[in-house]
Amino acid sequence: MTSQRHTDEDLLDATRECVLEVGVRRTTLTDVAKRAGVSRMTLYRRYPDVDHLVRALMTREFAALLERTQGRGNAREQLVSRAVDAIRLLGANPLMQRVLQLDAELMLPYLVERLGSTQRLVEEFLVAQIEAGHLDGSIRFGDAKTQARVVLLTTQGMVLSTRPATSGLDPASLLDELARQLDGALKP
Repeated sequence: MTSQRHTDEDLLDATRECVLEVGVRRTTLTDVAKRAGVSRMTLYRRYPDVDHLVRALMTREFAALLERTQGRGNAREQLVSRAVDAIRLLGANPLMQRVLQLDAELMLPYLVERLGSTQRLVEEFLVAQIEAGHLDGSIRFGDAKTQARVVLLTTQGMVLSTRPATSGLDPASLLDELARQLDGALKP
């Protein structure tokens, strides 16, 4: 087990620095261990490979980002405003931009094969928001998991396609339109 001097946060911070510097594919456990000031064995005990380390990092980043989003109004209004805030924050997130710039193809499995831990984290958040909307009457009744999945699929397209989607268009206008579409789709 890692000594208390080297927390998971320290290891993830070192991973973040490596990914920002060289991208996911060129990040190695050796580089992360060196940057974190731990032995490779210490790192291997916690994370068997770079893939696990990067997944943990991305989940941490997205969780922190969701915490920073601002919701206002009823549950539907909160869901919509927080979804749009999250997309805006992701568009400005250096780690996300670096991954999309250097290693975008690594996102493909999460689009065509399976949901990843980060997508599941977002979906849990969406289900909770939708269930709150069912209770306060601001979101039309339906299967919360299905509704959440549709919102996830809609919003992740905006996140992953920001550069081509904003070509020739005002990004703020696109996000305003997304907010209107989400709001209209969820209204009772």
